[in-house]
Amino acid sequence: MSKKQKLIDKIKDNPKKIRFQELDKVLLSIGFQKRQPSKGSSHYTYILEGMILTIPYQRPYVKIVYVKKAVQILEELGY
Repeated sequence: MSKKQKLIDKIKDNPKKIRFQELDKVLLSIGFQKRQPSKGSSHYTYILEGMILTIPYQRPYVKIVYVKKAVQILEELGY
């Protein structure tokens, strides 16, 4: 099993304890383009084939609602 797949499984198994960097790494590795915030915004936008996912940068963990949206998109893409 690859490192990417292990990280995807971790995200699916425990969405409450996912760091922004982990989610960012997975989304970029499957082909999402990241648009960084400007003028003080903390929200990052990920775009892939018409799918748009906006995630606020938050420490220590990303809120579960955003992780669940990411998991839903990962499942739609077959991961």
